Amino acid sequence: MSSSNQTHDHAAIKKWAEERGGVPVKIKNTGDESDEGVLRIHFPEHSDKDDQFEEISWDDFFDNFERNKLDFLFQDEKADGEQSTFHKFVQR
Repeated sequence: MSSSNQTHDHAAIKKWAEERGGVPVKIKNTGDESDEGVLRIHFPEHSDKDDQFEEISWDDFFDNFERNKLDFLFQDEKADGEQSTFHKFVQR
């Protein structure tokens, strides 16, 4: 059985993402000068390199993450034991 975890610990989020080849991104054309826009963690190895994403720094990612008081909901493993990339952002 798979289970989800929730955190707002920056080091834990970054570690989880990097272990899976994930990079911090924003969805293009969703922000402005004061807001990065819609955040995602993108897994280039598992996608068709969609041009809707713009890679951003972890610092910019976490600034926006904190400003919007988000938590990171994630799964370590799928039900079959395979490493999971499931995640989403939720309000704290």
